[in-house]
Amino acid sequence: MASITIAVSEQDAKKLRELIFRARAYGSLDQGCLAGLERELDRAVVVDPKNIPPGTVTMNSKVRFRDLDSGDEFVFSLVYPDDADIDAGKLSILAPVGTGLLGCREGDVVVPPVPAGMRRLRIEGVLYQP
Repeated sequence: MASITIAVSEQDAKKLRELIFRARAYGSLDQGCLAGLERELDRAVVVDPKNIPPGTVTMNSKVRFRDLDSGDEFVFSLVYPDDADIDAGKLSILAPVGTGLLGCREGDVVVPPVPAGMRRLRIEGVLYQP
């Protein structure tokens, strides 16, 4: 994913590591997606939730981002896999785009892999950050 510094709250990091552990223990979910999320968590700066900078994408944030190649703009909430529903605007943390957005800030450009290849996505705004 991107090589920018990302910040993840202690609470989110703990829950996401538990998700990875449970998914591996039960053999559920895509192992490649789990590995991608684990790599992002390994490189993240983990901070107290009170110290997450404004405009940072956290779990359950509502994010507006633009595909720099197509110009299309999207708004999604970043959620856990069980809550994911693209039609309702809820993007799973295990989707490559979701993993790529975690911990990034407004103005950052991430380059996650998607079925059509790599996409350049700029975070235009964090509309809601819990």
